[in-house]
Amino acid sequence: MHLKYFQTVARMEHMTKAANQLNIAQSALSMIISRLEDDLGASLFDRVGRQIRLNEQGTAYLKRVNIALASLEEGRREVTVLTHREQNRIALAVTTLNRLSNVLSPYLAQYPDANFRITQASTEQDKLLLLERNEIDFFLTTELISRDDIKHVPLVTEKIMIAVPPTHRLAGTTRITLDEVAQEDFISLKQGYSFRELMDAYCKEAGFIPRTICEGDEPAAIASLIRSGLGIAFQPAGSREEYSDLTYIEIEKPSCQLTFYLAWMKNRYLSHAAINFREYIIQHFKTGASP
Repeated sequence: MHLKYFQTVARMEHMTKAANQLNIAQSALSMIISRLEDDLGASLFDRVGRQIRLNEQGTAYLKRVNIALASLEEGRREVTVLTHREQNRIALAVTTLNRLSNVLSPYLAQYPDANFRITQASTEQDKLLLLERNEIDFFLTTELISRDDIKHVPLVTEKIMIAVPPTHRLAGTTRITLDEVAQEDFISLKQGYSFRELMDAYCKEAGFIPRTICEGDEPAAIASLIRSGLGIAFQPAGSREEYSDLTYIEIEKPSCQLTFYLAWMKNRYLSHAAINFREYIIQHFKTGASP
């Protein structure tokens, strides 16, 4: 339990916030951390006034603590699966929930006993954290993470298009070069999303920095703002099925694409249900389905 306390304090680098999340008195949490440091014979945090920062020793220790707690959680899950309590559990994280039904609907029709636990995570880093804590089996991502312990399988690659309201000056256009919208107002996901970073990179390649007037964290809300006439936005081609009242324009230059990946931790225990879902979703996208 004390290791979980340390892990939370290390992640938040704020004793009060960590105590609130752990539902423990701050004084008790401070004492636990102090005793841990005494046992180790080393300080784990640099303290300046009320501020704390994980130091070099703390960073090294946190790495081992994360591994140990993930291993214990993996063992717990394996035991619960073997005792049939979570035999059909499949846990995954996604950025947006609105397109997930394309995958889940046919799967649940075929495997109605599947027990899904789905978490909406704002950024790729949030998903990775859930994976490291062994709280999820997989996550859907548009970013390749350069880590040897993470496995990625590409599911589908989509064109990225420009979505505009039907009243926009470009509504009757089918194709443009990206620099043609350099002076437009853009609606976008917030910084930290891999899709946002990719779009900014494509704009840079086209020779401009997008004038982003509104940032959000839910694609459905972005589509609604486009519809209102506030601005335009980048959208995966597959979203045309959901937001058919918007006008989608192909980008001729540069070639803008987005690849969706399924990611999981290598050499980690997965239930039979999770393995079955992984094989299903990979095969599902081989048929040309969109996420």
